[in-house]
Amino acid sequence: MSGVLTGFAVIGTIIAIGYVVGRLGILGDGARTVLSRIVFFVLSPCLLFTVLAEADVHVLFSEVLLASAIAAVVPMLLHVAVSALVWRRSVGAVTIGALCAGYVNANNIGIPIAVYVLGSAALSAPVLLLQLLVFTPIALTLLDASTRGRVSVRRVLLQPVTNPIIVASLLGVTVALVGLAFPGFALPDPVLEPFRIVGGGAVPLMLIGFGMSLSGSRLLAPGTGRRDILLAVLLKVAVMPVVAFLAGRFLLDLGDAALFGVVVLAALPTAQNVFNYAQRYERGEIVARDSVLLSTVLSVPALVAVAALLAP
Repeated sequence: MSGVLTGFAVIGTIIAIGYVVGRLGILGDGARTVLSRIVFFVLSPCLLFTVLAEADVHVLFSEVLLASAIAAVVPMLLHVAVSALVWRRSVGAVTIGALCAGYVNANNIGIPIAVYVLGSAALSAPVLLLQLLVFTPIALTLLDASTRGRVSVRRVLLQPVTNPIIVASLLGVTVALVGLAFPGFALPDPVLEPFRIVGGGAVPLMLIGFGMSLSGSRLLAPGTGRRDILLAVLLKVAVMPVVAFLAGRFLLDLGDAALFGVVVLAALPTAQNVFNYAQRYERGEIVARDSVLLSTVLSVPALVAVAALLAP
């Protein structure tokens, strides 16, 4: 229980620092754009490469991966059904809304929670793999198309090899698979350490950038897509953990420890990456920002309840 609270206390403090930095204008105009770009193109790829390169392949490709996929896809599709078919939102808005409903913070909140609550950072790796190698390419392709106004088959095919986050993730998984094929293989520290050091800046800078975005803005302000935000947060915080439990218990018959891990990961808040993507493509920024903030606050009691009910 204390692990959940510790993880969120750390995250909240860094976001508060970012808010103060933005409020005081310390970094000047254009700072948010610069932070967003360096996180997207440099820091996050380095972090994800090291996390996946050192992950246990048996954990990566386990039933936890399937349960996590089901838990994410259901709320995403529900949000798409409402926002696209009922509210008639644009492709970019639908894409960001769906990500807000099912794309969890398996990295900068998930890893600390996995360490403090589940006992191992590697347990968040299957979710990272799913999101980075499946959800992210699809979402970024749709966002790219919505920005350019058309879908290019060439760009869709090139997306996996031109997006630094996807490329880094693929390289990390490749290293992990080589280690499985050749036991004892591991990249030497002089190779990995620079990526660890650079990647270590991804989480704090992402959170500082998010905190800066809160400066001068009001949560759930009129005209900001409140319906989209509330629907995404409801699906993320309430529906996704329930779907994870049902899939893990009745469909996949997971053991108590694995089931607990799947539900904990599903109860994580919306990832800051979603805000980073929204900012990068200038689509649904406020929806992403408010969904991340609200789901982060509400996921604290949700995670505490999951720990109280399911902890083995």
